[in-house]
Amino acid sequence: MIKFAYLINRVEGMSVEAFVDHHRHKHAPLFSSIPEAKQYVRRYAISHPVAAPNYPAPAYDGLTEIWFDSWADHDAFFTSKNYLETVQPDERTFVDHDSVGVMVTEERVVIG
Repeated sequence: MIKFAYLINRVEGMSVEAFVDHHRHKHAPLFSSIPEAKQYVRRYAISHPVAAPNYPAPAYDGLTEIWFDSWADHDAFFTSKNYLETVQPDERTFVDHDSVGVMVTEERVVIG
């Protein structure tokens, strides 16, 4: 299984609260609603920083993780008409695409 981790920041001028609200309550349901998400995505998770005394300030405003069984499934999802016309345009309304960090991994659970 292939895991994609996207470290994301909000667009300029958007508050942290508005970013988190949009990510949780608009974008995630929109992403999950398209048929290709049910067909190709094995897991989808979003995370946002919490107060953590004695830790450095977070470098990103959020984390999106998406798991696929294969590169073919990844390609089918991200080139689908529903993703390109419905989900991707929404991403541009709250994610600063110039600062996105990406890591493609093959996850190995050590304790779980």
